[in-house]
Amino acid sequence: MKHGKKYTEAAKLVDRARTYEIEEAAPIIKQTATAKFDETIEVNIRTSCDGRHADQAIRGAVVLPHGTGKTVRVLVFAKDAKADEATAAGADYVGGMELVPKIQNEGWLDFDVVVATPDMMGVVGRLGKVLGPKGLMPNPKAGTVTMDVTKAIKDIKAGKIEYRLDKANIVHVPIGKASFSAEQIVENYNALMAAIEKAKPSTVKGQYLKSISIATTMGPGVKLVANKY
Repeated sequence: MKHGKKYTEAAKLVDRARTYEIEEAAPIIKQTATAKFDETIEVNIRTSCDGRHADQAIRGAVVLPHGTGKTVRVLVFAKDAKADEATAAGADYVGGMELVPKIQNEGWLDFDVVVATPDMMGVVGRLGKVLGPKGLMPNPKAGTVTMDVTKAIKDIKAGKIEYRLDKANIVHVPIGKASFSAEQIVENYNALMAAIEKAKPSTVKGQYLKSISIATTMGPGVKLVANKY
């Protein structure tokens, strides 16, 4: 694959033969962001889990101390008093059954996170084929199926992000923007890794995390130390 001049220049900043501590990597990552937009910084964590087994599937959520730098649009499925509570808490969209055809038939997906009260999961379940593949289905483990809609909305708006294994047993998580300070990147990364470490399935033996890399949207990956987890 041929890379452009900016990528090639940015790649020179990274020593591909070594793994970095996050404190060393954060300033380098900022320098590799050369696009005209504020690039997202993403962490990719390759695990030794086998997500095909329910007892090894990692899924959860963590509130990043400095958020992700992205404005998150929240859709809440709730009714009556809980719908009013969701609106008051700052949800971007609140509704129930009337949203099903809008999402199913019209392809409306102008939201980033879906929260639902438990009594609305029957309605949300009808949207499984649409929301599931996009990772938008509410889930109790991620705190998005809850009666405490106020806390759920406030946490999401403050920078709560979900993490989960993909089919290749890798976790991909955005932890900020290139405009963040190196300290903010380090603190967000450490908060994420503490959550990932805590989520280690008891059935996984040996080294839990095989490799970790961090990269901006358009930049080269930087390998991070993984063997301490």
